[in-house]
Amino acid sequence: MGNQSRLAIEATGLRKNYGSFCAVDGIDLAVPAGIVYAVLGPNGAGKTTTVRMLATLLRPDAGHATVFGYDVVRDATAVRSLIGVTGQYASVDEDLTAAENLMIFGKLLGLSRARAKIRAADLLEEFGLETAAGRSLKHFSGGMRRRLDLAASLISRPPLLFLDEPTTGLDPRTRAQMWSTIRRLVAAGSTVLLTTQYLEEADQLADRIAVIDNGRLVADGTADDLKAAVGVSTLMVALSDPTAAGKAAGIVAGFTRTEVTVSGNGGIAAPLDDLSFMPELLFALRAAGIELREITVQKPSLDEVFFAITGQPAEVSAIEKDAA
Repeated sequence: MGNQSRLAIEATGLRKNYGSFCAVDGIDLAVPAGIVYAVLGPNGAGKTTTVRMLATLLRPDAGHATVFGYDVVRDATAVRSLIGVTGQYASVDEDLTAAENLMIFGKLLGLSRARAKIRAADLLEEFGLETAAGRSLKHFSGGMRRRLDLAASLISRPPLLFLDEPTTGLDPRTRAQMWSTIRRLVAAGSTVLLTTQYLEEADQLADRIAVIDNGRLVADGTADDLKAAVGVSTLMVALSDPTAAGKAAGIVAGFTRTEVTVSGNGGIAAPLDDLSFMPELLFALRAAGIELREITVQKPSLDEVFFAITGQPAEVSAIEKDAA
């Protein structure tokens, strides 16, 4: 059986209160091993509080959770040996070099000095930091710091990684490099749970996505599942000859049986919930002498999904600053 036949995380009824405020209100999660599982939600939704409970950093007020079968409260020490955590802000020491930071993490995790040195060198190479190994972190860019922070969480090769906003503030090139690293980790057998404010990031990386709002899990599924749940796709037709738009629109409407929109440049758009007639539609357009420049089917964007589920635009989905 494959790696995904078991659960890396299983949570039932997780709840956390801060005084009279309920930050997490009965969340259930089931995260298969060997995938990227993204957690989205508007500001203050309860994402970080949920991650902190799963990572043994906060004790739940109710409910329970396990990591690879170990209870996060009763077996907290065992859970910590199985996870790596990269928070929103770098946990490395600016007064030390990159190599020294990683060696300290290795020794804290029980590696010998020699083994910690070897592991640090391997990680610096993996993250493209070998030429900066002897430099103080004061001279590192934000992207280099984030890569080093992620490297530090991988010292012990944990099977489960919690990444809290791993690419926030990074330039597009460095963000793409981090995405590649995350994909390599999962390909090598790791499980990654990440919170992110970038819907594109979740769309590109995640095998499954959870949406948390007001402390509750309001959606869980693949990106395609979530998109399908909030609306139909759109058929987009571009013609080589825009003057044929009226004729083409009539043919498209006959197949989709929906209202068709024609743009000023002759483009045609129509709601679409069934692809089975596409071969017949293409044949009908060709038989009518209508030459196509392009035909595509656009699914609802993850931004639209987010707005439909939470009632808030994606731009406000920054990681929440939960109470300590």
